[in-house]
Amino acid sequence: MCGIVAGMFMSACVSAKVREYRAEVVGEYPHDPAAYTQGLFFDDGQLYESTGTYGRSSFRKVDLTTGKVLEKIDFSKKYFIEGSAMMGGNLYLLTWTSKVAFIYDAATLEYLSTYSYPRQGWGLTTDGTRLIASDGSSTLYFMDGAFSVTRRLTVRLNGRPMRLLNELEYVDGKIWANVYTADLILIIDPATGNVEATVDASGLLPAGLRTEDTDVLNGIAYDEKTGKIYLTGKNWPRLYEIRLTEK
Repeated sequence: MCGIVAGMFMSACVSAKVREYRAEVVGEYPHDPAAYTQGLFFDDGQLYESTGTYGRSSFRKVDLTTGKVLEKIDFSKKYFIEGSAMMGGNLYLLTWTSKVAFIYDAATLEYLSTYSYPRQGWGLTTDGTRLIASDGSSTLYFMDGAFSVTRRLTVRLNGRPMRLLNELEYVDGKIWANVYTADLILIIDPATGNVEATVDASGLLPAGLRTEDTDVLNGIAYDEKTGKIYLTGKNWPRLYEIRLTEK
């Protein structure tokens, strides 16, 4: 804590301890093992997912309990679709390296427009008034509905910038960020960029369900209607409802 020692101000404040959690499975659901998950979110209780890779990129409306795809948009093989989010009646989709982003009507999933996008597209979420995007660096970008950057935020864990920020989710006033290639999720204060907690998701998918196509953890979805949180990964056959238990 900050204070005065021997009549002199301390030169620095001790930072708050970062809390450590584990992801505990409380429910599991089918997930398309051919879905290379890039974005995962709920809107008004409905689950949506964007999937990547060239030639297989899509956006999907998904039934949570069965994993069945209810509606689907397929993209040209020249696009590698990444993060997705809905805000203000629109669906926003990033692409990895094509330097374009797409807007669709959220209700009908009809195409509206294409925008120039100057960075790599990775994760995307929203706080309800702004889009929040990652690009694989330690920076998060706050944007308006035309993808214009209004704010940049550096994410730090114990003062150290955290790279490879990937899939994002806005959960109860905090930003959750998947760290690419790690079974780790960061819970970030959007005001400061400081990591307030970490979530260890190692061992979430059992070895017996893994195949040569199974890829990394990627996909965080928060259902505001129920307060439940779900995780999955690229080409995973399961989607998990989880709760946090402190280490």
